[in-house]
Formats: sequence, structure tokens, C-alpha cells
Amino acid sequence: MSARRIAVVSAGLSNPSSTRMLADKLSAAVLADLRERGVEASVDTFELREYAHDITNNLLTGFAPPALETMINTVVSADALIVVTPIFSTSYSGLFKSFIDVLDPDALQGKPVLIGANAGTARHSLAIDYAIRPLFAYLHAEAVSTGVFAASSDWGARADDVSPLSARIERGARELGDAVTRRPAEEALDPFDPESYLGKGGSFGHLLGRPLGRIVVHRVRRPASRAAATSITSPSAIATTIEAMTATIGLSGSSVPIAAPMTAW
Repeated sequence: MSARRIAVVSAGLSNPSSTRMLADKLSAAVLADLRERGVEASVDTFELREYAHDITNNLLTGFAPPALETMINTVVSADALIVVTPIFSTSYSGLFKSFIDVLDPDALQGKPVLIGANAGTARHSLAIDYAIRPLFAYLHAEAVSTGVFAASSDWGARADDVSPLSARIERGARELGDAVTRRPAEEALDPFDPESYLGKGGSFGHLLGRPLGRIVVHRVRRPASRAAATSITSPSAIATTIEAMTATIGLSGSSVPIAAPMTAW
């Protein structure tokens, strides 16, 4: 089986951060699970705090700086994605959402995703299901059923004994490993190959939402009078415009090419 690549996105704001700690534990567990299955895998980890200014510039200008563009290409071309965000005001962080906003809406379609989140108290644990999971459902990503939440107490002596963090991490890693092995490996795309953005067999017409076809050009005789123009061409405003144009350029009795909408394909 070909090697797989896992992208990890951590939205922690401090360094070091418990967000990055959780991201590292999740990625290590996924690598261990894939290794047990005989699947070779590697991990690319990105701290969004290092790209905060580039993300803002992308939102303001519509263009990703080179470093951010490279990072985005690495993330969207990975075989699976691990995302971890701190919970602020009962939802994902603004930096995390801003990063999602600069991605193409179809970039994560069908991609397996393991969601992680952390906060100061376990009262925020439902944020994964009511805030983060719907976000990836909207993007048509395939988030695994187990989301891993870590409260501050999970890192200390007062950790949960009923469902410890390590058990939740292993369960989430196992589910992501299942999803990765079910899918064929992602192929590296050449960004300069038109098929990478038009799709196989696609054209610029498909990019515009319709196939390019033959543009039909009609030739309209200059009418002898405004009354004739009204009877030949509807609405009358179009006929009046044609008459004025032909009179201005002195094409008495000649044929004037008028480009019609692309209705014949």
C-alpha cells in the first residue's frame, strides 16, 4: 500500500499550547494505528499562529501569500486531516474560522477529518458537535464520529477516570485510520496542469458553469425606417439602436454583424 500523508492544523495562540499538545498526541496515535495496519504514513503539522498575518492578508486581498499558499496546498492534498482548535466563547477560535474561510469551499470534499478541541473546562465539550462538526459537514468533509475534547483537568491528576483522554485519542485515531485505509491515496497534482483546476476532461466553459459552444452571429439588414425596425426586431429599443449605429457609420443597406447570446451549443 502506498504511503499516506496526514496534515495537522493547530489553532493554538500561545507557545507552547495545550492545543498543540493535543494535536501532537492525536497525530502520534494515528501514525501508530496506521503502522499497525502496515501502512506507511507521514505527518505535516502547521501552527495557524505562524500564518495569522498571511491569513488576514488573504481575507483582505483575495490572494494567499506564498507561504500560506504552500501550506494550504499541503493541507488540501493530504490523505486525511487532523484539526484542533481552542474553544473561545463556546465555539471555535476566530483564527481557526478565518483559515477555513480562505479555503476553497470544495477543497476538503470527501476528506477524512479528526476533530479535536480544548478548553479550560469540560462544560465546553459539546462545542465539537454543535459548532465544529457542522462546519466540516458544510464543507462536505467526512469527519469521523469521535471528536476528542480535552479540558485542562485532562492534563493533570484530576483527569477523567471513566473515559480518559488517552482512550478517546486512541478511539479517534482508530476511526481516522479506518477512513484513511478505505480511500485510495491522494495523487500529487501539478498546479500548472489545467486538469488540476478544471478536472479531467474539463474546459474553461465548465469552469464558467456551462460548456463552450459555437457562438452564433446573426446578420441584420438595416431597416428602411423606424417603423420597419420595430416590425423586424423586438423590442423597439434594440431596433432604434441598430438604426442609429448604421446611420452613424454610413453602412446604408449593408449587413451589420450582431453577436447573439451563446444559445446554440
